[in-house]
Amino acid sequence: MAIRKIKNVPAVEFDFEIPKEVRAVAGLLGMNGFAAYLVGGCLRDLLLKRVPKDWDIATSAKPEEIQKLFSSFAEATEDKPATIYENEFGTVGIKTRSEDPTLAVVEVTTFRKDGKYSDSRHPDKITFAKTIEEDLGRRDFTCNAIAAELITNNSLPITGNSDSHKSSVISHQLGLVDPFNGLRDIEAKMIRAVGEPEKRFEEDALRLMRAVRFETQLGISNGWRIEETTGEAIRKLAGKLSLIAHERVRDEFEKIIMSRDASDGIRRLEDIGLLQHIIPELREGIDCGQNKHHIYTVFEHNVRALEHAAKEGYSLDVRLASLLHDVGKPKTKRGEGVNSTFYGHQVVGERMSREILSRLHFPKAVIDRVALLVREHMFMYDPDVVSIAGVRRLVKRVGAENMDALLEVREGDRIGSGVPKARPYRIRHLEAMIEKAKTDPISPKMLAVNGTDLMKELKVTPGPRLGKMIAILLEDVLEDTGMNDRKKLIMKAQKLNEMSDRELDALGKKAREAAEGAQERVDEGIKKKYFVS
Repeated sequence: MAIRKIKNVPAVEFDFEIPKEVRAVAGLLGMNGFAAYLVGGCLRDLLLKRVPKDWDIATSAKPEEIQKLFSSFAEATEDKPATIYENEFGTVGIKTRSEDPTLAVVEVTTFRKDGKYSDSRHPDKITFAKTIEEDLGRRDFTCNAIAAELITNNSLPITGNSDSHKSSVISHQLGLVDPFNGLRDIEAKMIRAVGEPEKRFEEDALRLMRAVRFETQLGISNGWRIEETTGEAIRKLAGKLSLIAHERVRDEFEKIIMSRDASDGIRRLEDIGLLQHIIPELREGIDCGQNKHHIYTVFEHNVRALEHAAKEGYSLDVRLASLLHDVGKPKTKRGEGVNSTFYGHQVVGERMSREILSRLHFPKAVIDRVALLVREHMFMYDPDVVSIAGVRRLVKRVGAENMDALLEVREGDRIGSGVPKARPYRIRHLEAMIEKAKTDPISPKMLAVNGTDLMKELKVTPGPRLGKMIAILLEDVLEDTGMNDRKKLIMKAQKLNEMSDRELDALGKKAREAAEGAQERVDEGIKKKYFVS
């Protein structure tokens, strides 16, 4: 491949694999006299030899010209248009019919320059620009302010020929336009604002957080850093993050959490002054020392728990729960030194987790599951304390579908405390008990009789009394699975039915107290052993 000398770029050979869908879009624009450049994150990723997550093209064509040009690009029908244009920023989505989700829509955006940002969120006015250089000048960081003009000798529009839709790629030579030395900063692993940092962040305060997000995703552990002047501007203007909609902050935070360097990202948010505007509750643990079973502060312990979850590639729910599992400790701490206690911190942490995630507008399903994992993360796993009946009750309370996630959170809790093994023998022993408990009857639906059976055998009608009897039967089965026999349960139900409502209530209360007593014995074991119930 030939070597090209390009302005602001040393003589370097660039050899990229460009998907045919992107080539076809650029080719159709080029054949009709319009400029077409790869821009933004996809080009940055190509330069870093990473696989782009999406593809963006900047063009001299106006939105209406793009829509007209691609009117039949993907054999559009009335209910499935070939283009999507639902914004005011000049971006048209081109549907390619690719089976690859990262290529199903290629975004094509008209060169533009932004007007004044009065609210530190959105430009007051958007004006279409004439050159790619003007377009690059409005972007956030230099690593994202590079454009590549495809040499489209082999680029043709996608046709109806099925063979043309295969996921083939070819190499292309790219002419880079790099007015802000973004290539230099990529080679130096530097996140640097385009132009004057304070001006960039005044325009859109979310860029304060995006700087940390890019640094984290690209790899803090791999040497990526925010440039000094850019970092100083972030610290100075950190308070402006409060002007940004919680959903936008959440999206950036989630991307940080889902990065392999998630823990470094949280530390960077704190170091650069942004964490207090996202989750200030986490900062309460910064100087909060723990007892003899912990060598780190609460903050460092939480971050290290997240580090383990990220290293293992665990889900968003587990990562959030790992980060927040001990968020309630500072508010429940009593005493100082090796014998300090944190009684009830998991209950307080559950409430705080709900408040934090609700404030950031996470989906209800995520909030509920994270809160559950935080509340239950202190489960006991000492074989001398926990019985199979206790494990059944744990599975019933947490849900069989949540047990793996709960164990993953406990892994991070252990590693975050400085112990060498995530899953010692005792936890592996508990896992075996959990697998057994999952097959045991732990819910009314798993009993050998149901409400219809009891109504038929006892000649009773639906109502609270029937529900109480079923609850008592379930407690018996949780304690002894041998009771889950149709004949035995009906015999027990007949005896229950002979009781008065008052006697039935008393028996139900006794069964609940017995179950609670078993849990209290487990909790007491935790208190004695860990001082952190």
